[in-house]
Amino acid sequence: MSASTFHVERPAIAAYQAACMAEQRPDLAALRYATLTTTVPKELVHRAAVAEVMLTGWRREDDTRFRVQAQWPRSHSFFVPIDGEYHDPLMITETIRQAGVLLSHTEFGVPLGYQFLVREIGLTVHPEYLEIDHAPASVEIEVTCFDMKRRGDRFGGMTYDAVVRREGQIVATGRISFTCVSQAVYERVRPQRVFEADHRPVALTAPTAPQNVGRTSPADVVLSPIGHSNRWLLRLNTRHPVLFDHPVDHVPGMLLLEAARQGAAAVLNRSSFLPLSVRTEYKQYTELDEPCFVEAHRLGPDSPGGAERVRVSGYQGGTLTFTSLVTAAPDSD
Repeated sequence: MSASTFHVERPAIAAYQAACMAEQRPDLAALRYATLTTTVPKELVHRAAVAEVMLTGWRREDDTRFRVQAQWPRSHSFFVPIDGEYHDPLMITETIRQAGVLLSHTEFGVPLGYQFLVREIGLTVHPEYLEIDHAPASVEIEVTCFDMKRRGDRFGGMTYDAVVRREGQIVATGRISFTCVSQAVYERVRPQRVFEADHRPVALTAPTAPQNVGRTSPADVVLSPIGHSNRWLLRLNTRHPVLFDHPVDHVPGMLLLEAARQGAAAVLNRSSFLPLSVRTEYKQYTELDEPCFVEAHRLGPDSPGGAERVRVSGYQGGTLTFTSLVTAAPDSD
């Protein structure tokens, strides 16, 4: 059966891209304060809303190693505390993503306005150190960069490992691989239609029940039912203030990560879901104007009594666009 639909206007991309275009490298001295805590400029982590900036500072250790400081709020409009007790692992992924973008601009000279193309994201968390305390969590991220690429005299991308520590304890580890290109190059590799004024996403569809996918609010559900227990239509609400923080011409990678989490929660029958790890590969762009179908398959534990594993994949026109392996603690029931 098909999901019910209604139309949502898509904001113009051109205005956002024009506002970000700049060739100057930021004045690093002006961004650091010895005695005050503040977030880094939102433009340096590709966020439109200051409230979505997690990072508060950074310093260079050597040519490939850095330390980045961040703060996680006790509550967030989208990265909702799990069971009211734990920080959301996807908020950690967003923090690590922001660290790579920040360092690309401030330490490797990537101009503002360049496009970042994520190829792979991996995260493993230690839930015992994710408990929400009586104050926001201050964390430090050790970033190690490798497989660094250049295009002429420009930085062209890298893979980096991140170790996230909170009060000295390792909260999570992650790895992200990405490339970055100028707007001119980006426009050459993308279909021309995505830059046209009449380009529109598929109609917004009805959400599946939030409790079936580990969410509390229908507004945060990214899967729509189509009559199958392990297959859904990807739900695109381009007015979502976090998943669509600014206008884009393709489905954001963080939305696909959320789809993977929700698909895993559904097949594991978890109304509240804290993944232990997520490994996602982006095979190609997931387009806004074509239906994307998400499938989740339970693989079983990795060992007797071990973590549950779920493979979640997205398809457009029969072509794989992303795939995720999600692990979770065994059901306590």
